[in-house]
Amino acid sequence: MRKKWIFITLGCVVALSLLVAPIVLAPGAEPSDMRSVIAIDQAEQAKAIEAMRPPKRARPVIAIVALNDATEVSDFLVAYGVLRQADVADVTVVAERAEPVQLYPPSLRIEPETTVRAFDERYPDGADYIVVPAMEPSNNSFVMDWIVAQFRKGAKIISICNGSRTLAAAGLLDGRRATGHWYTIPQLKKAHPSLQQVRDRRYVTDNGITTSTGVSANIPLMVALVEAIGGRETAERVAGELGVKTWDSRHRSGDFQLTLERKKTFVRNTLTFWRHETVGIPVVENVDEVALGVMADAYSRTAMTTVVTLGNHGKAVRSRHGLVIHPDQSVQAAAVDEMLPAPSSDAPAMTMERELARISSRYDPPTAAIVALTMEYPWASGYASTGSR
Repeated sequence: MRKKWIFITLGCVVALSLLVAPIVLAPGAEPSDMRSVIAIDQAEQAKAIEAMRPPKRARPVIAIVALNDATEVSDFLVAYGVLRQADVADVTVVAERAEPVQLYPPSLRIEPETTVRAFDERYPDGADYIVVPAMEPSNNSFVMDWIVAQFRKGAKIISICNGSRTLAAAGLLDGRRATGHWYTIPQLKKAHPSLQQVRDRRYVTDNGITTSTGVSANIPLMVALVEAIGGRETAERVAGELGVKTWDSRHRSGDFQLTLERKKTFVRNTLTFWRHETVGIPVVENVDEVALGVMADAYSRTAMTTVVTLGNHGKAVRSRHGLVIHPDQSVQAAAVDEMLPAPSSDAPAMTMERELARISSRYDPPTAAIVALTMEYPWASGYASTGSR
């Protein structure tokens, strides 16, 4: 019976390999070196910051909207962590229902701080900013209607990564200059022909609507928003605390595409199921939101790893800036193959670099490179691993 099972398994692997062969063999150019990206002209960057200035209050009200069913973990936690640390605005997590919000890809839940109804009662004139992370489904009618209503009240809308899908579905990107995750842009342009894609910029503002490229654009985007609200000196202070060197809109769109080597790695990692493992991330009191979001997201994108978040006896914890987080499992009872170190509050913006190095060492450089690709992160080592320098 054991031999029969082995042959059946091998047969399934071969069959799946044949099915994905067209994907593996599809052509694709290798990316160039991100280090060659030219800095943004100061006048252009000043204009970008000016476009994000507070529309109403001296101390703005920022609502980070979350869909109870599914909200992207890094999009949400990074925005929350950076804005709360900056302390230049009143930041509130808003959801339709006063129930835990499910974050994805890993299993992690957070408590919203208010509901849409309560927020509207408290701020009848609307927020200054609505921050929109990626959500599933992206076309939730309740969320879209509320975002549009807030925009009509004068709020500026800022989307992170695939939050652009929600804005597009709500009709807010029609006729506008915009950007989004490299993989999603063709779909957005097909569904919304009047959308004008701006390449080689990781965030773009057009008439009160700001969009950004993939997941990793979140940190520079939020620091830019901090500068727009609190000034350059405040932004430099926050950037120093986070470990951010630059936060202008420099980007190189052509470096992010599903190349032949990346396709091979995706398929290989998916098929070699015997290498798959479960890793645990400890979620402790005062955990840094930025580091937790980036770490959880990165490991979830290897195509080999199941990520579980672990708390002491499964109890909820409060994050560094007061967010109530419900870990997935109890650390005492969890069965994991590898326990990762707790997310570090030391230069949390450098978490991506640190974890890509660990993923590269634990698995291999191509696996780390596909994590960087899916998070649209300019990882120089990823390009070196393909010999494309």
